[in-house]
This record gives sequence, structure tokens and C-alpha cells, in this order.
Amino acid sequence: MNGVQNWGEAITMSMLELGERFINFFPVLLGAILIFTAGWIIAQALGKLAERFMTTLRVDKAAEKMGIGNHLSDVGISHGIASLFGGLVKWFLVLVFLMAATDILNLDQVTNFLNSIILYIPNVVVAVVILSAVFLIGNFVYNVVKGSTKAAGVMSATLLAAIAKWAIVIFGFFAALIQLGIATSLVNTIFVGIVAMLSLAGGLAFGLGGRDEAALIIKKLREEITERN
Repeated sequence: MNGVQNWGEAITMSMLELGERFINFFPVLLGAILIFTAGWIIAQALGKLAERFMTTLRVDKAAEKMGIGNHLSDVGISHGIASLFGGLVKWFLVLVFLMAATDILNLDQVTNFLNSIILYIPNVVVAVVILSAVFLIGNFVYNVVKGSTKAAGVMSATLLAAIAKWAIVIFGFFAALIQLGIATSLVNTIFVGIVAMLSLAGGLAFGLGGRDEAALIIKKLREEITERN
């Protein structure tokens, strides 16, 4: 009989303790839910406001004129820059309020993870800016090289312009990967390897294909030195 009473008291105490913990935790949970809900509403509103602001500045039309819109569609991004900026503002604020909610709930591991994501977002923005600038510079260099080489009567003007453009694009792509911190050592190794490969290929091409021309130039220099002496 005493054993049954002890078991009953233990179960009762456990239930009371569980209820007390839930009562103490409920206001904290409710506060976290309210903060995240309010943050979601604020993030939605500010995201739309940011998108309207960028639309007012006619950023999408300027991007279309500069050819950025075509490059975004090529990589599978169908939205304009204004929509992307609004979405970035929205989800940045959502993560901030979500981190505040998890901090209230004392979920330290989740809070640290969300904090690392928030701190990583500027790297993504910088990488996107680098890629956009690279494509703009690449197109500009392509047009300049193609126009100047055509005016000079060079037969392979388009090929030289394409090489100049894609050299800039590849360099910018590696710079964006380094900014994102994706296999930095591997990217550096690949970049150094490409530069070494191009240098070696250029040296071999000049050494094999331009050997006679180089010998002629050296011969002329010797003749001019001999005549002056």
C-alpha cells in the first residue's frame, strides 16, 4: 500500500513540476511567437517598400539598357533587380527577427547558426555586385576590342574581343568565389594554374610560330648597332 502511495505521489509531483515548467515557459514562447509574427509583417512591408523604391529609381530599365537583365535571365533569375532587392531586404529582416525569437527561447545553437547566415549575406551581395560589374566591363571591352581591331584591319577581331571579354569574366568569377569563401585555396590554385597555362601557351606559340620573326628582329637590331659603331 505504501508503495502505491509513493508511486502516486511521484507521478503527481512530476505532473505538477511539468505543469509549472509549462506555465513558466508559455509566456516566453508566446513572446517569441509574437516577435516573429510582428517581424514577418514588418519584413513584408519593408520588402515591398524597398522594391517600390528601386522601381521608382527605374533600376530595372537601366539594367536592361546595360544588358544586366539578359545575364540574370541566362543564369535562371527571372525577377528584376528591384524584386531581388526587395526580397533580399525581406528575408534579411525575417532572419533577424527569427534570430531574436530563438534568442528569447534560449536556443543558442540555432541563434548562432542564424547569426552566421546574416553575417554571410553581405558576402553574397558583394559577389553579385562583382559579377554584375564584370559582365558590364566584359561587354564594354568586347565592343572596344572588336571595334578597334576591325578598324585596324585584323581578321580575327571577334575572336580577340571574345578572348578579352571572357578573360575578364573568368577573373571576376574567381573573385566572386573568393568573396563567398568557397574553396578559397582551390580557387587560388586553379587561377594560378590558368595564368601559368596561358603564359606557357603564349610562350610556346611565340617560340614556335614566331621564331623566324624574332630572329629577323634580332638580326636587324644587330645590323643597326654595327652601322652606328
